[in-house]
Amino acid sequence: MNPYYSGPASDHFDGLRFFNPDHAETDRSVRDLLRWKLKGKPAAWPRSVPMRQTVPDARVAGVRVTIVGHASTLIQGGGLNVLTDPVWSERASPISFAGPRRVWAPGIAFEALPQIDAVLLSHNHYDHMDVATLRRLHREHRPLIVTSLGNDAILRRAIPGVRVVAGDWWERIDIGKGGDVAIVPAYHWSARTVRDRRMALWSGFMLSTGGGRAHFVGDSGYGNGHIFREVRRRIGRPDLALIPIGAYAPRWFMSAQHTDPNEAVQILEDLEAARAVGIHWGVFQLTDEGRDEPPALLLEALERRGIAEKLFPAGEPGLSYESA
Repeated sequence: MNPYYSGPASDHFDGLRFFNPDHAETDRSVRDLLRWKLKGKPAAWPRSVPMRQTVPDARVAGVRVTIVGHASTLIQGGGLNVLTDPVWSERASPISFAGPRRVWAPGIAFEALPQIDAVLLSHNHYDHMDVATLRRLHREHRPLIVTSLGNDAILRRAIPGVRVVAGDWWERIDIGKGGDVAIVPAYHWSARTVRDRRMALWSGFMLSTGGGRAHFVGDSGYGNGHIFREVRRRIGRPDLALIPIGAYAPRWFMSAQHTDPNEAVQILEDLEAARAVGIHWGVFQLTDEGRDEPPALLLEALERRGIAEKLFPAGEPGLSYESA
């Protein structure tokens, strides 16, 4: 029985679990996990890196993104303030005393946030769905949380009175102030426990505001790239795309679920985005690559394609990036 969602079967839901159509298997066995952990050699990361924090403007007319860290960003556009996968906790973990620890402080202090209108929540992994942060946001801002199917059930149980709406891939949600969000496909998976794998859906989002469009990819592998070209065809060219560039090594384990920097540049081209910013790197050590490797490989991939570095920087906490 699925504890989060009950609905008809579809091309990405079999009646019990969600899946990625026409994509490599994302499930990994205990044997696979042991092979990675026993034979792999993760790079050494620093315990901390110098922090930079900023105080965002209350409202922005155009499209601007300020990096909080990992997949957490503040998107401002057309007078709307929207957070993506907000995590202010010290660890990306179900417990407070163990699990991946933050080495780069949030680029915006929680107390310095402007009034938040909405939250885009891509899936339920602990480095993306941080209930402690979401509780605090509900208490102090009462934003509308937009997420994909099944994740709303998790939030309603954890946060009484939470404002949340869930939808399937390609559904559009009105978030007020002239803005709307399209829930779009991603190649990933979900789980909060060992028993609920792929029982809630994962997604990216296209946010449309009076100031322009921003595409938040969420977590995703690249696969054949069809989903990104389909976003461009169905919805249009984003003014700014937030594309993950980290947590990709080893490739035999991670390629179906996380893009590497070269694939991230391919997503930029598939979306025909005016500009992109690299996210999902340098904050929590989740995989084997070195902390500074993603920006270096991103720059190499851009140079190979003749794309200017300013059109796809690796986003750093505390820095803001405008649409092109």
